[in-house]
Amino acid sequence: MGPQHDSSPPPGPDPALSGLPGPAGKIAESYAFGGPVLDLGALLWDGACLPVAPVRVPLAMLNRHGLVAGATGTGKTKTLQLIAEQLSAQGVPVFLADVKGDVSGISVPGTDSDQVRRRAAEVGQDWSPAGCPAEFYALGGLGTGIPLRATVTDFGPLLLAKVLGLNATQEQSLGLVFHYADAKGLELTDLKDLRAVTAFLTSDAGREELRTVGGLSAQTAGVILRALTVFEQEGAGPFFGEPAFDSGELLRTAPDGRGLVSVLELPAVQDRPKLFSTFLMWLLADLFHSLPEVGDVSKPKLVFFFDEAHLLFRDASKAFLESVAQTVRLIRSKGVGVFFVTQTPKDVPADVLGQLGNRVQHALRAFTPDDAKALKATVKTFPVSAYDLEEALTSLGTGEAAITVLSERGAPTPVALTRLRAPRSLMGPADPQALDRAVRESPLYERYAQAVDRESAYEKLTGGGGGAKEEAPAPAPASPPPKGKEEPSLLEQVVSSGVFTSLARSVGTQLGREITRSIFGTARRRR
Repeated sequence: MGPQHDSSPPPGPDPALSGLPGPAGKIAESYAFGGPVLDLGALLWDGACLPVAPVRVPLAMLNRHGLVAGATGTGKTKTLQLIAEQLSAQGVPVFLADVKGDVSGISVPGTDSDQVRRRAAEVGQDWSPAGCPAEFYALGGLGTGIPLRATVTDFGPLLLAKVLGLNATQEQSLGLVFHYADAKGLELTDLKDLRAVTAFLTSDAGREELRTVGGLSAQTAGVILRALTVFEQEGAGPFFGEPAFDSGELLRTAPDGRGLVSVLELPAVQDRPKLFSTFLMWLLADLFHSLPEVGDVSKPKLVFFFDEAHLLFRDASKAFLESVAQTVRLIRSKGVGVFFVTQTPKDVPADVLGQLGNRVQHALRAFTPDDAKALKATVKTFPVSAYDLEEALTSLGTGEAAITVLSERGAPTPVALTRLRAPRSLMGPADPQALDRAVRESPLYERYAQAVDRESAYEKLTGGGGGAKEEAPAPAPASPPPKGKEEPSLLEQVVSSGVFTSLARSVGTQLGREITRSIFGTARRRR
């Protein structure tokens, strides 16, 4: 299935635009791009919808990031669906987080109705039903989807500290635990591995091991261990382990050339918002340090929609926020576009918001003084407008938005109040049985469905066999060695292990023996 519009350069100014009332003609001309575009809707002016004045975004500018914002019930999810299905049609893979469980319908052709036909006529859309090729994932296999897991080592200390709610000191101490495990070849595959290493480092032998790199107080270790216990009791254990998900799977296209839409089903973990928002950031960070630099491209390699973005930034440390801002700033050159989805722009830190060149702002409500303050702050984030935005943003209907995008020259377009097109796919959840069947028939299901528990840090430190799931005990004091034969220390045993020897042989120096880590401290995996 090809693009749904004619992307050939226009022969000149459209005479129909010059006849539009007031500044509407100039606004409309700012959205008359010559290259491939995504059609968002039709211009609204003075209460009227103008189908001769389409509002579009250049395909090449979708890796310049964006924001979709608005109050609950204003149409943010349908906007994601509209953009995602057009990206797919143009051969661009898409990642969507489905928090409420109503995005799975993107894989199913939409249903014709009077409401859909009326909307299509208002915006000049030639509507026909069409679904997108889709893959469905679930965190740790909780819910319907291909299980999506990461090892603790891959996840890294900074993201894990965020999801555990650790303060700056505790975050640094957790980083020390990761540093030690990296250097000594102790694989942190799941949470019991991390508990075992943390407990060991507060033992007599562990304190001696850390003498040259800094200490770990028993009090801080206790905080980390308690946080890990609570985290597991909340059901987070299945998210960490193997086989670890390869984020490169998100870059695939269907046999017919359309981009694959990867939908992460999150309804089963709605009560753990900090976990799924941080896990989304891990996916983005993993993509960042695994993809090559490509610079400016004619179309993105992937567009990543980060839903419920405010959860990511809430109570985050300064180091974490700086890492998010740096990742967003640099990942553009990898060909990846990121759209943050939240209620108001103030939910996104200024350093990140300033990098979001494409904006779709749905209606805001001003029922309280705080709402009114948020409304004024939102208006200040837009370019100078021919509209009274403070009034317009409170009067927009469902499926309408104030839009500004980056032109093909990289300059922001004037704000355009827009009535958005209707998605061509099903605006609601797919049939559960069909969804389950699609998951089990996926070529990825065999690769990721079954969890694997191989020998890692827990087994090495406790002598437990593979597959053990019980709580990792603190290392017991060693028995005195027989006279005349000195028992090798734990450090000597680890250093002489096959995994550590192989790693040391490949790089040779203490610095090299530590796993290379990215901006977030996530481990750089070999592809």
